[in-house]
Amino acid sequence: MATPPDQLSTEQIISAVTHLSLPELELVFDQVLQLQAERKANHLSAEEAALLARINKGLPAEMRERLAALRGKREDESITATEYEDLTRLTDRAEEAHAERMAALAELARLRGVSLPALMNQLGIHFPESV
Repeated sequence: MATPPDQLSTEQIISAVTHLSLPELELVFDQVLQLQAERKANHLSAEEAALLARINKGLPAEMRERLAALRGKREDESITATEYEDLTRLTDRAEEAHAERMAALAELARLRGVSLPALMNQLGIHFPESV
């Protein structure tokens, strides 16, 4: 399929994305997921669209970065007591967000009449083992 002259080709976009920093890449990824959810929502019921929006909502980049930094400090045993409290608080928030996402996934699976693993496979959602 030919790309109009005023638009970037898929290859050009992928090439540009490879040069982004990790925070920039995560921002672009979040925005692409949101765009995908919005486009799919045009073909979904309002309830399914709302559930997909909840499923696709990630942690804010700032929170992910802070968690990564604090986990690194904990691993190299340089974390302070205050930082450890912050890590615990942020981890709790991340776990709550994950639980909310899982609840939305389970509800969408129920609505569609499929199992949770089948729905996750359909959506391409695979959680790392160390969530």
